[in-house]
Amino acid sequence: MVNKFKTVCLTAAIASSSATFAGGLLTNTNQHVAFNRMMSREASIGIDGVYYNPAGVVFMGEGSHLALNWQMAYQTRTIKNDYKLFTNNVNNPTTPRDFKGKAFAPVIPSFQYAYNKGRWSLQGNFALTGGGGKCTFDNGLGSFEKIVGETAMGAIGLARAIDNKLGAEMFTSDQAFGKNGSYSFNSYMHGRQYYFGLSAGAAYKVNDNFSVYAGLRGIYATCNYYGYVEDIKVGNMPLYQVLDPSKENSANIELSCDQSGIGFTPMLAVDYKTGRWNFSAKYEFKTRMRLKNKSVNQLPSIGNLDDNLKNQMNKVLTAKFMQAGLPQEQAMIKAEQTSTNVLADQTVVATTAGLKQQFDSKINKAIGEYADGKKIAGDIPSLLTVGVGYSPIDELRINVGFHWFDDYNATSYNNRNKLLKKRGTLEFNAGVEYDVTKKITVSTGWQNTNYGLTDEYMDDKSFVVGSNSVGLGGVYHITKKLDFSVAYFHTFYNHVKTSETVTLAPGVSNTYNSDYTRNNNAFAAGVNITF
Repeated sequence: MVNKFKTVCLTAAIASSSATFAGGLLTNTNQHVAFNRMMSREASIGIDGVYYNPAGVVFMGEGSHLALNWQMAYQTRTIKNDYKLFTNNVNNPTTPRDFKGKAFAPVIPSFQYAYNKGRWSLQGNFALTGGGGKCTFDNGLGSFEKIVGETAMGAIGLARAIDNKLGAEMFTSDQAFGKNGSYSFNSYMHGRQYYFGLSAGAAYKVNDNFSVYAGLRGIYATCNYYGYVEDIKVGNMPLYQVLDPSKENSANIELSCDQSGIGFTPMLAVDYKTGRWNFSAKYEFKTRMRLKNKSVNQLPSIGNLDDNLKNQMNKVLTAKFMQAGLPQEQAMIKAEQTSTNVLADQTVVATTAGLKQQFDSKINKAIGEYADGKKIAGDIPSLLTVGVGYSPIDELRINVGFHWFDDYNATSYNNRNKLLKKRGTLEFNAGVEYDVTKKITVSTGWQNTNYGLTDEYMDDKSFVVGSNSVGLGGVYHITKKLDFSVAYFHTFYNHVKTSETVTLAPGVSNTYNSDYTRNNNAFAAGVNITF
């Protein structure tokens, strides 16, 4: 029971690693204000093309072009869980229950630079290519509480087996574990993930209509996960009393892990212009990332369970036998014999052995991802983008675009990526911008994101759901060489519902239901400069 609880605590922080922005599982695509206000930029010709359409940047005028961008994103993640055992929580005996995480990124900077000369365009880009914020679960997750509730049921099951053999209430008394599986605990989880990307590349204008690009992005990943599950109590007995009664924190679980790694992404792109049409494509190769852990974790031990149970029994039985008139020495001997016989009972032995075996077999799974010094797979998937742009009149530009993220083949810890559908993530977008006057441009756009999710992949410790995003904004052309842009976009997330049957004991099962969704808002502002 304890090792299951550890698994939840140690992996729950990963929930904060999902990107707070648009894109695939580990890819941010909103790296310029123009995306936030229009959503579809794959076929546009502009300085933001250093990321969206690098081959097309060469068709801008000669000279230096610079974009400086600021973004702020706020996201909530909500999982509604319905589980019968939640009614045993003495502090909040309700079900269903909402568990919420808050992710906030107040300052997300990025810049794009291009120097165009003749047929060449030399380019650089800095942005958050993945992650992008912090996420906090002040009260943990449903999976935290699910395992606490199941731990409480396991504890009273063991207590019942001991007391039945003993012929008296000891661990099932109201002063100990009790009989109902009631529980209480405190939990907290906080995570942070940033993937900083710096790219350099060059575009070459083959002729007046066609250009090509090649580049390389270097990525530095830095992550931190901190959380705890503490003060676990079953009935009126703190759990530490049967693990190590000399240490009040012996049943506490604490995760403190820093991760960092470096990866490189080769990139290729093309652009073709003809009349009022523009066509583009870009391919980013898979980025191999291995994150190295630096951890200081605290974990409970179940190895001394028998001895601690025996010590607890010896104290209670010695006092009981002395009250019955036995001298202390004889009472201690009889208590020792009684507790030894009880713990040697076939049912009790099978129960405790099962707990230990389960603990030993899953300990590596529980702590493996965050073990100190270990390197963890965290690949960024390959990405294919295609865009088409059309300008029926000079003042109006219409774009459509497509993204394909090969998430299925981007290796993650324990190959969790293989739980996704092989088709990967698909995104479709469309946008329009219109020059109201020579000074003012307005724009809006839409993007649909469809992940290749399966029920097996969905987990409140790390989940995404499909969505539709809508953006709008404008540009104020201060001078011919200086533009100021503002934008806002909101994401409307779908709901994904899952259900699983949990077997608590032979013939005893409950249904655990989950409803996943998110809410996201992003604001952006920036300047484009030509000099």
